[in-house]
Amino acid sequence: MASWEVATGTLFLAQVICGILGNFSLLSHHVFLSLTGFKARCTDLILRHLLVANCLVILSYGVPQAVTALRWKFLPSDAECNLLFYVQRVSRAVFIESTCFLSIFQAITISPRNSRWAELKVKAPRYIGLSSMLCWILNMLINTIIPIYVTSKWINTSITKRKDYGYCNAVFQDTFTGSLFLALLLLPDAVSLGLMLLASSYMVFILHRHKQQVQHIHGPRNASPRTSPESRATRSILALVSTFVFFYTVSSTFQVYLALLSKPSRLTVNISALFAGCFPTLSPYLLMSCDSRVSRLCFAWIRNTKSPNIIRNMYLVFAL
Repeated sequence: MASWEVATGTLFLAQVICGILGNFSLLSHHVFLSLTGFKARCTDLILRHLLVANCLVILSYGVPQAVTALRWKFLPSDAECNLLFYVQRVSRAVFIESTCFLSIFQAITISPRNSRWAELKVKAPRYIGLSSMLCWILNMLINTIIPIYVTSKWINTSITKRKDYGYCNAVFQDTFTGSLFLALLLLPDAVSLGLMLLASSYMVFILHRHKQQVQHIHGPRNASPRTSPESRATRSILALVSTFVFFYTVSSTFQVYLALLSKPSRLTVNISALFAGCFPTLSPYLLMSCDSRVSRLCFAWIRNTKSPNIIRNMYLVFAL
């Protein structure tokens, strides 16, 4: 076994362990809050779907690549390959769309009461569960074509356009078919990315405007030298969005590159799988780092009933 194979397998194992630990910790935090009587927030359900999708992405991408790199005995059957690629595609699409939903509902939550979204602000929480379930159902239906293009390495085929992923093969009649197939799968992801950028930009605008209003009311003499809640929330939004955009762009670029190559190298396949699992691994840590004083903010939210609406809404969104 070559040293680079050991390093690659170890890297994938580290990603799986860190990702599952982070997502499980955040999920445990939400379960603990619900068991101790804290009122559920409108974004909690979206976060739970996001965490489940994250775990599926990490396991479906990381574990097979780690096992293959370390040359452990792993030769799945045709049905197992179909299931593995199916879970990869569905979970990846759901985590992207759930991240988009999270940004949209956060934007609705912190919008002023006198804005055009005031009516939607009341109705939106009713449709969170339905939207999350439809997200899973639609992606499960869209990706039913996966078995057409995935086979086990045990099966001999005369098709020349075969892409070796180490543990399974993806087969296409020609490069155009593979590119079209990938474009159809990436189109919903691109739409979700655009909506997320719009929602995040709106949140940054609202927070910046509120900060200016507060400074105008209190004047420069009462300005605190400490970082304002608006600035901390803005930094959290920008950190989450920029990280998502970076890893999504790199991962999608490698997937398009794989679709165009007739015989991709093992290094290209490994890098593509590694970047596919990066954001699901990092996102729970980014969400938890929005404010390290989680418990204090939760108790402050219950006690403080005289805070401005915009500040309370930010606590609702970012006090994870």
